[in-house]
Amino acid sequence: ISVRFCSSGMTLDSINRAAVDRIIRVDHAGEYGANRIYAGQMAVLGRSSVGPVIQVDFILALIRSVSIPYLPPLGLTTPGAGTALLGKEGAMACTVAVEESIAHHYNNQIRTLMEKDPEKYEELLQVIKKFRDEELEHHDIGLDHDAELAPAYAILKGLIQAGCRTAIYLSERF
Repeated sequence: ISVRFCSSGMTLDSINRAAVDRIIRVDHAGEYGANRIYAGQMAVLGRSSVGPVIQVDFILALIRSVSIPYLPPLGLTTPGAGTALLGKEGAMACTVAVEESIAHHYNNQIRTLMEKDPEKYEELLQVIKKFRDEELEHHDIGLDHDAELAPAYAILKGLIQAGCRTAIYLSERF
C-alpha cells in the first residue's frame, strides 16, 4: 500500500523512506521541544510585555507537534523557564540560540535532499525551506528584543546550542 505524501501524489514508496522518516522524526521532536521551551517561558513571562511575542512561537510549535514525539520531553520546559527567569533578554537569548540551531539543521536537511534528488524531494524541500525561514524570522525577533543583552549571552547561547545539537543527534537515531 502506498501512503500519499504530497499534493502531487508522491508516495513514500517512490522516495527514500528511511531519509524521510528520519527528517520527519527529528523535525517533529524539535517542534515538540520548542513547544516545551516556550511553555516554560510563557509560565514566567506570559503576562509581561514580551508575552505576546513568545506566545506566537509557542502556538506555532504546538500546531506543528500535534502527535506524540519519538523523543520524550526530557524536561525541556526547564530551559525555557530558566532563561525566562533571567528576564526578557534571557528568554530572547534562548529563542535566538534555539532558532539559529534549528535553521542550521534545516539547512543541512535541505543540502542532503538537494544532493540526493531535488526533483524527487521538491515538495518536501519547500516545506523544510518554509519552516527554516520561519525559524530565522523568530531568530531575528529575538535579536530585536534584546537577546544579546542577556547576562553571559555568548555562554548561554553556546550551552543552549549544545543542548540543541544533542537533541537533534538523539532524535535522528531513536
